[in-house]
Amino acid sequence: MNAGAPILRGGFARRLARPWLLAPLFMLAGLASAHAQTNSGALSLNIGINGLNQPVDVDSAVKVLAIMTLLTLAPSIILLMTCFTRIVIVLSFVRSALSLPGAPSNQILIGLSLFLTFFIMEPVWEKIDKEALEPYRAKQITSQEALDRAAGPVRTFMLKQARPKDVELFATLARLGPTTPDQLPLKVVVPGFIISELRTAFQMGFLLFLPFILIDLIVATVLMSMGMMMMPPMTISLPLKILLFVLVDGWHLVVSSIIQSFAT
Repeated sequence: MNAGAPILRGGFARRLARPWLLAPLFMLAGLASAHAQTNSGALSLNIGINGLNQPVDVDSAVKVLAIMTLLTLAPSIILLMTCFTRIVIVLSFVRSALSLPGAPSNQILIGLSLFLTFFIMEPVWEKIDKEALEPYRAKQITSQEALDRAAGPVRTFMLKQARPKDVELFATLARLGPTTPDQLPLKVVVPGFIISELRTAFQMGFLLFLPFILIDLIVATVLMSMGMMMMPPMTISLPLKILLFVLVDGWHLVVSSIIQSFAT
């Protein structure tokens, strides 16, 4: 081991002797000498943190954090605080009633649901922009006041669609006293709105299933009476259901019914 030590030192010395390894050291030495010879301060090399003693813009940091949080929660906000839930559930029921599990695909249903959500929620977005975002951009109100004003139109929309019984359930769980609707916190309004949306969506889905169930029953009865028990009823009923849905312009009726359900 002792005999190999000089070899390692020699190898290390030969590596230090390579010009491309010594070039950065010479450059740093030249910069240091140039800075020492001049008092103009045109060239300086500072390694460290210069902003430790400077005041921190807390408001900007909080804004960035809030924006990142909103971007992270954007899918949840769309799912839980808009009409998206009812729309996508009803469209899924239509696909199930037609006995077509893969057509239309999930991407098409979600895309159509997003567009319908945009059109239905457009008055709410315009009200939020007029009452909260424009004054905030003009620096007339603070960020907290902007959030409070933005929550108002969303709360009004959800309370209009939610059943009072569902909202009262979560108000009781939150141990709230007598509170006016415009003073209810979102933690009470949002779950009540979700339960009401699920109930309404399942009611609409049940009504959509009825005509297609009748077609299945009629086809199964006819096949049974003809003694064709080995033929699956789905083989006959599926094209009949698709034909009926196309003849009555089913997608137009479904979409218009969904939009009208939010107008009440």
